[in-house]
Amino acid sequence: MTSLPPPVPPIHRPSTMRLPSLKFLKTFQVAATRLSFKEAAEELCITPSAVSHQIKGLEEQLGVALFERGPSSLTLTEAGESYVQHLEKVFSRLEAVTEQLRIRYGRDVVRLHIPPFFATEMLLPRLPSFLEARPEMDVHINTVAGTLESHPAEADLSIVVDTSPEEEHDNDHDWCKLFSQTFVPACSPALLQRLPIQAVQDLNKHTLIIHEARRDSWERWAQTHGIDLRPKSIVRFDSMNTAAEAAEHGVGVALVSSRLGNDRFAEGTLVKLFDRELETGESYYLILRREDAERPNVKALRQWLIEEFSVAA
Repeated sequence: MTSLPPPVPPIHRPSTMRLPSLKFLKTFQVAATRLSFKEAAEELCITPSAVSHQIKGLEEQLGVALFERGPSSLTLTEAGESYVQHLEKVFSRLEAVTEQLRIRYGRDVVRLHIPPFFATEMLLPRLPSFLEARPEMDVHINTVAGTLESHPAEADLSIVVDTSPEEEHDNDHDWCKLFSQTFVPACSPALLQRLPIQAVQDLNKHTLIIHEARRDSWERWAQTHGIDLRPKSIVRFDSMNTAAEAAEHGVGVALVSSRLGNDRFAEGTLVKLFDRELETGESYYLILRREDAERPNVKALRQWLIEEFSVAA
């Protein structure tokens, strides 16, 4: 009698881990950033109780406490701090991938993020010529308040101000230096007529205009050139554009970007007072992701920006 072969043992496949709800994860990320269920609810357009319920459900599913809840305070546990750091990277990447998917398979729109003063002084006067040459192309321009220091996930191209050379950055992006950031003292012709400035010491008879984001610029300029500045008064503005316009209107003397102020100097609305410039050690860089480099419209806009604004072009 032929014996039967031994039975084949069942194959045990590892069970797939059930991931938390994406909605719950987003709620946790926002609440962890705000450290307030109420503020998270306002941002997510749900009720605070819904936020609390979703966070509790997430904690139960994970078996880990993510928040320490006090009578009037909300803090992250060690596990919560670790988790939200990873989630922020995940959501940032997800947003970038989603945006790129929409761009690549929809109408080709190129998104450019740039500092506001660069936009008004350099880009906008020259942009019409580019658009006339490529009428089929859509460009979305986002002027980012403050100083842009990194390439946003939602941008195809961005112009940032940075102190580090491009080779020190990651391998996912291409960096192209446009020009160095320097500042020079400037004022309106009318101000010079009222109260001439013939020597550096004459600045002490004037109002100095300061850009709020660069409060120490005048001090650094003076120290670099061994000058003791004691101005009559000081006026601060929260944007470089407003500071330059204030100088044009005769409010006082401003340190204006040597390159970004070229059109104003050429038109005579601002006058350079001295050749002594403030070397900031910063430069304007054009950045894009390497994976976007061969998209025709991105490539075209990148080449045009380099031709128009790079001192090396």
